[in-house]
Amino acid sequence: MPAALMHHERDPKEVIYEKLGVVPPGFVWRNLVLVAVYERPEKTKGGIIFTDKTLDEDQFQGKVGLVVQLGPQAFVDSTEFVFDEKAALGDWVWFRASDGFPLKVNGKICRAVKDDRIWGRLPDPDIVW
Repeated sequence: MPAALMHHERDPKEVIYEKLGVVPPGFVWRNLVLVAVYERPEKTKGGIIFTDKTLDEDQFQGKVGLVVQLGPQAFVDSTEFVFDEKAALGDWVWFRASDGFPLKVNGKICRAVKDDRIWGRLPDPDIVW
């Protein structure tokens, strides 16, 4: 759904950070990026309410997330690979769900994704599904 059609009572970043809590320093290693998976709100601005089953699919098929930690080698240029674009902490990014290792961190669904499997940055998490 386009961003203009989703109803957010609170900033989605605030919601994620609240659910996630503190991620210990050094939680991800090498070139991994820890991404907290974005979960859509339960209704659209037009009043359509998503079922629990539909919302649960974000845990398994969610392709958008918030970068919450970078491994020490994430997005570091090398002789094998040069990054034209780099994600930073707090960026909304998109990726193929199957490219990330799913895990819960403090109860929040996340994915550990290799840096070269991040496909792009988003200005708003609702523009991709």
